[in-house]
Amino acid sequence: MSVLIAAFLGAIQGLTEFLPVSSSAHLLLARDFLGWDIGPFGLAFDVACHLGTLLAIVVFFRSDLMAIAGSLPSVLSTSPNEAGRQAQLIALGTLPIAVVGLAFEEVIERSLRSPGVTVITLSLGAVAFLVVERMARGTGDARALTWPAALVIGMAQAMALVPGVSRSGATIVVGMSLGLSRAAAARFGFLLGAPAILAAAGRTAMTLESGDLTGAIATWCLVGLLTSAVVGYAVIAWFLRYLAKHPLDVFAYYRLALAGVVLVWLLGT
Repeated sequence: MSVLIAAFLGAIQGLTEFLPVSSSAHLLLARDFLGWDIGPFGLAFDVACHLGTLLAIVVFFRSDLMAIAGSLPSVLSTSPNEAGRQAQLIALGTLPIAVVGLAFEEVIERSLRSPGVTVITLSLGAVAFLVVERMARGTGDARALTWPAALVIGMAQAMALVPGVSRSGATIVVGMSLGLSRAAAARFGFLLGAPAILAAAGRTAMTLESGDLTGAIATWCLVGLLTSAVVGYAVIAWFLRYLAKHPLDVFAYYRLALAGVVLVWLLGT
């Protein structure tokens, strides 16, 4: 592996974590297509790239997160302020992925992380995009979210543990189905992703050994972190503006095209 490859993989993570195309599928496919064996430091590099996308969320939504942090004393109140209510919704929406991640982590890693699975999930996601865009368009913002709605969106996020589903894609589709606008659904999904990404990075980091971050490996991880953070921040800013005026159709067609390429590749190997 080289610094260039580390930067490329970091850019893929930053780009696809927030676009509704599935970062896990793209990283999996990039490694399989190009035959890159990232070796024993793969876990450390994954942690670094996830921390990069988390940094992008923290910096972009710093005002929201500071307000949420300031509202924590009132979170348990029956009448919290707007930031406190948002903190409650995020906490509730995080429960499904915590439960599913702990209960089915081994099954997902052993049976579902394969190019063949991504053909199915990418295609199903594309169909969901096309269907939701042809339903009655929602106009609600985050204030329209209820506790049950936050829980359902959290369940959608949990489905994204399967490569090809896409965290942002699943939360946007479900959020729109519940009456939110595209941008509002994406915004809540990004905030909801922060604790999930932090938990995933922390859980993976616990398996690392002290010798996993020395020399060139530390350099590659730093490059991956910085690249994913910079690209991720730019993608969040652009994507939220894009969603205000454009449908998800282009991402549906991209997912179908990628699924077709993967299918042809699988049949030819």
